[in-house]
Formats: sequence, structure tokens, C-alpha cells
Amino acid sequence: MQEYYFYLRLTHEQCLAYYEGSVEYIQIVEDAGKRIRFPAQHIRRFVSAIGVSGRFRLQLDENNRFIALEKVN
Repeated sequence: MQEYYFYLRLTHEQCLAYYEGSVEYIQIVEDAGKRIRFPAQHIRRFVSAIGVSGRFRLQLDENNRFIALEKVN
């Protein structure tokens, strides 16, 4: 299993494209500088009235398949 930590900040307007499904993937740069892309559907539970903001941990399996995304403080 692989873990990646990153900060994500999206306004409510930016989240609408993800939430409505017109954007399929989110691309982030994790703390060590690696670019990672994952399905946008996984941020839906973190969207609030102001958007998404915080530090996250992304877990992938050995085949780079999604396991979990969680907000960490």
C-alpha cells in the first residue's frame, strides 16, 4: 500500500464541476512533489458550502488503485 499526503483547496464553484460530473479526475501534487490523479467522485463527501480545504491522505494499493481518501489534521 502507498500513502500520499497533500493539501487541497477548492472553492465551491470549482467543486461544482467535480460534483456534477463534468470533471472526472482531480490532479494533485503530493508533499514529495509527485503528481497524482484520482477520480473526482472521492472528494464529494468533503465538499462544504465553501468548497474543500484541508490536508488529506490518499491510499493506493500496489497497482495504484484507490483504497481510501481521508482528511487529516
